[in-house]
Amino acid sequence: MTKAYQQLEARFRRMNVLSDVSGMLHWDMAAIMPNGGAEARSEQLATLSVLNNELINAPDMGDLLAAAEDEDLDRWQKANLAEMKREWVHGTSVPADLVEKMSRAETGCEVAWRTARAENDFKGLLPKLQEVLDLSIEAGKAKAEALGTSVYDALLDQYDPMMRSERIDSLFAELEAFLPDFTADVIERQKAEEKPISPTGPFPIETQNKVGLDLMKAVGFDFDHGRLDISHHPFCGGIPDDVRITTRYDVNDFTSAIMGVLHETGHAMYERGLPKDWRNQPVGKARGMTMHESQSLLVEMQACRSEEFLTYAGPVFKQAFGGDDASWSASNLHRLYTRVEPGLIRVDADEVTYPAHVILRYRLERALIEGDMKLADLPGAWNDLMQKLLGITPPDDRDGCLQDIHWPSGAWGYFPTYTLGAMAAAQIFAAAKKANPEIPEALARGAFGPLMQWLEQNIHSQASSRSTDEILKEATGSALGVDAFKAHMISRYGA
Repeated sequence: MTKAYQQLEARFRRMNVLSDVSGMLHWDMAAIMPNGGAEARSEQLATLSVLNNELINAPDMGDLLAAAEDEDLDRWQKANLAEMKREWVHGTSVPADLVEKMSRAETGCEVAWRTARAENDFKGLLPKLQEVLDLSIEAGKAKAEALGTSVYDALLDQYDPMMRSERIDSLFAELEAFLPDFTADVIERQKAEEKPISPTGPFPIETQNKVGLDLMKAVGFDFDHGRLDISHHPFCGGIPDDVRITTRYDVNDFTSAIMGVLHETGHAMYERGLPKDWRNQPVGKARGMTMHESQSLLVEMQACRSEEFLTYAGPVFKQAFGGDDASWSASNLHRLYTRVEPGLIRVDADEVTYPAHVILRYRLERALIEGDMKLADLPGAWNDLMQKLLGITPPDDRDGCLQDIHWPSGAWGYFPTYTLGAMAAAQIFAAAKKANPEIPEALARGAFGPLMQWLEQNIHSQASSRSTDEILKEATGSALGVDAFKAHMISRYGA
């Protein structure tokens, strides 16, 4: 008889392929599917979800996992078995009928969100969003019982294995003790400095697209294994061998699209760097969304908003868009890209005010999951907390609680990983530069090779073979913390 571990590898390979198919269908739904295809797509995705649930719930799965414990496995196989068990606990805790209901509700709500945001219609979206929230709580309760955690932590564990809200509260408390005064000081200091020159548009979408493609190539994106498209909300999807990233364009502002492309390219490089030998196995997947967001924010914020990289990018932008030489100088672009100003939209926020956007969402989604707030009260609560944390109030729900796709698509528990990822990015980038001091000079030439080589060796290739903290300790010398992020802020923006 085939050994238990070998049987498990075969089964999880099949489940992962089904998940990959779902991922490609989700990309298609977000990028090119007409709204009229929503009902059929809902049926397809629900069927795939149920098939995967049936496979993970096979009657002998628990026995195989137990038997494999006694087999002679190497380090990666042991790590793979541990990840199999984690997926099994998540998968077996939620009944098949709930899995199907969730898939259908999330697909329908995501499609409805596109119209609701465009029409500033929170009330119109509310019934579908309420259904997604209710089903997510039901699934969270089932997972919480299996994991021995709170409902919110059970949902969080889907995106950031082993992370718990108690630790997030501690890390965010450190940030909240540092950021308000620091932010106010930076804003006041920048008012007294030379104001950056904003390049004047319009910036044709075709030109923005070409610049984005050129910068993706500079980072190292392989277009034989991926592509760039347009969607309502920028994201990275697909699979490691066929990575799909999207952005959105504004003819009056090229910054959002270009930085969105670079952000998603960081995600894509992580996916492409995962170990080929472990494709379609749990251990070969990315190590949670904190690590994933660290890779996107490292490329976008740490590397591509540095003055070194902007020395390279300025001439590229000038050649593409034309205009005044002074607006494309590295020093001007650096002032422009490091300008700190509270804004309404999370994905366009500067890195100093960005954590406030995440803390806002973290607090609100916990309150909704834990039953401390009604979903109908979300717009008002959003506006109140936005005023408290950022000193501004959205003029409408379109640029308030409707701006993100995450909750309509069922991603409850995801948001804190953005700021946790920013912390990890600061640690990782500092460690990379210490290990190879040539990285900044290479970025000034548009050469990402030295940085990507270090990341592939120390981060990407590790996949899920270790915990996030273990990977960070090995690569940077310490577990996830706030110190490197604070040091980066002080270095870039001044004490």
